Amino acid sequence: MGKFASDFLSTLSERGYIHQCSDLEGLDALASRSGIVTYIGFDCTAPSLHIGSLVQIMLLYWAQQTGQKPIALMGGGTTRVGDPSGRDESRRLLTLDEIETNKRGIQQVFSKFLKFGNGAKDAIFVDNAEWLTKLNYIDMLREIGRHFSVNRMLAMDSVKLRLEREHELSFIEFNYMILQAYDFVELARRYGTNLQMGGSDQWGNIVTGIDLGRRMGTSQLYALTTPLITTSSGAKMGKTAQGAIWLNAEMLSPYDYWQFWRNTEDGDVGRFLKLFTTLPMDEIARLEALAGSEINEAKKVLASEATALVHGREAAEASAETSRRTFETGEIAGGLPTIPVDLDAGTGLLAAIVLAGFANSNSEARRHVQGGAIRINDVPVSDDRLTLTRQLLNADGVIKLSMGKKKHVLLKPA
Repeated sequence: MGKFASDFLSTLSERGYIHQCSDLEGLDALASRSGIVTYIGFDCTAPSLHIGSLVQIMLLYWAQQTGQKPIALMGGGTTRVGDPSGRDESRRLLTLDEIETNKRGIQQVFSKFLKFGNGAKDAIFVDNAEWLTKLNYIDMLREIGRHFSVNRMLAMDSVKLRLEREHELSFIEFNYMILQAYDFVELARRYGTNLQMGGSDQWGNIVTGIDLGRRMGTSQLYALTTPLITTSSGAKMGKTAQGAIWLNAEMLSPYDYWQFWRNTEDGDVGRFLKLFTTLPMDEIARLEALAGSEINEAKKVLASEATALVHGREAAEASAETSRRTFETGEIAGGLPTIPVDLDAGTGLLAAIVLAGFANSNSEARRHVQGGAIRINDVPVSDDRLTLTRQLLNADGVIKLSMGKKKHVLLKPA
């Protein structure tokens, strides 16, 4: 992509964040000259963000670190509509209370990455419900809707793919791109925002906002998107058999978060160090050059650095130590995830495996047992009809349930 004058684009480029940009030269000049006010939108569809959103959070982090002003836009308004991008079916419409609860949950993580305040470069939270809920429908059609071509809207990937697959697209979802485009205009008017960033699936929506801004008289607006992050094996980043990798500790323990990164495929270590840590590039180059069994040391660094950003350095170090004791010394480390089970009534092994998140169903759990993957207190188990009782408690008063070498939980009496 060539050399950039601004620290902002130089950093994003060397760390692998840039996929598309509406005008790299113009954006580079703006970042070098007067600075950028940039935003990313986060809809409030769950009580926590997951690591699918982590690249976007890192974009806001690096924007602030290189002298730009970041805005975390909460989608209190757009969540009421639902983004159809990348989906084959409509999202469930959430209640206003659910949206508000989710908004509070997802705001928690940003304070770990951004400095908020009233300063010129301090980050701010904004909720698009502030303006979207006040729009009068007739006025919106006249002032905003008239700038949209239905022909172009139908050609957008988020719409076209749904229609090609003959999956229903509701009218409310069809309006989503209009609201997202208007967010860009409103943020430009209120805060001087001139750059919207997002994942590659948002490119069409973002450039629609640029076009709407031009038609409604804003200053020049810019778009920048990140590549779709997949693993070396082609899997979507952050999707596991046990579900999403959440960023809030109450939805996923710091230890499990650390383990996710520790289990990174060899071919992804260097790339993920650039994207998901703040380590200097020369240190990343050193770690990236490690080969053979030494690559595991790089994975531990990745796990600890990524976990420290989200959960703090103390939790990251504790997770690393728990892992070391569990895998290297064979101890039962107290930092492992703990799950209460009823051992007096007797809990079936298959039910415990599902409860631990090692399987999604009893039949899947049975296959794990029959395949020799399950151990209790480090002893392989072959009886899928086994009932867990207090007789299995070890000296620490728990049952250590393991699948393979890397997945462990402690079962304690409820």
